[in-house]
Amino acid sequence: MENDQLKKLIKRCIKHERAAQKQLFELFYGKMLGVCLRYTKDRDRAQEVVQTSFIKIFDKLEEFDFKGSFEGWVRRIMVNASIDAIRKRNRQPFSTDEEYMFNDSYSVQEHNLDDDITKIKAEYAIEAIQELSPAYQTVFNLYVIENYSHKEIASILDISEGTSKSNLAKAKQNLRKILSEKFVNLDQ
Repeated sequence: MENDQLKKLIKRCIKHERAAQKQLFELFYGKMLGVCLRYTKDRDRAQEVVQTSFIKIFDKLEEFDFKGSFEGWVRRIMVNASIDAIRKRNRQPFSTDEEYMFNDSYSVQEHNLDDDITKIKAEYAIEAIQELSPAYQTVFNLYVIENYSHKEIASILDISEGTSKSNLAKAKQNLRKILSEKFVNLDQ
């Protein structure tokens, strides 16, 4: 959809035109479901997060200033709603074992994992990511997929930067194990 068309659609949504809201929802639903699936364990939870996020989007649509990417604005709401859903389900899902990051083999393992993951089909990687614990999955998604820094992740999740780094390292280690066991033998 062209930028001008999107602007007109958004303005119609602000006026609470149901047809426009439906069109906007349908325009972004698939992509945002994919975003939420990276944080949730199943499709039903992801759909729930998308639904509640769109309610929030329609409520706050007047705040969008058309200066940045609308899709980026929507994505940020989806990610934050996904994180909120994790927080509601799990009181303290984030590991505080910061010592893990000081393992010398970490950087080698991280590099090998990054190379291996690129060889695996996307659906296998997504399925494996969904098998991670909520804490590891959230930090992995925020860092690897959403490109947040550890400082930003720490602020968003109310954890230390060391905890963020530790959770990422453990997520990658667990992801390697899951992929090795279920999909391909990455150790060859």
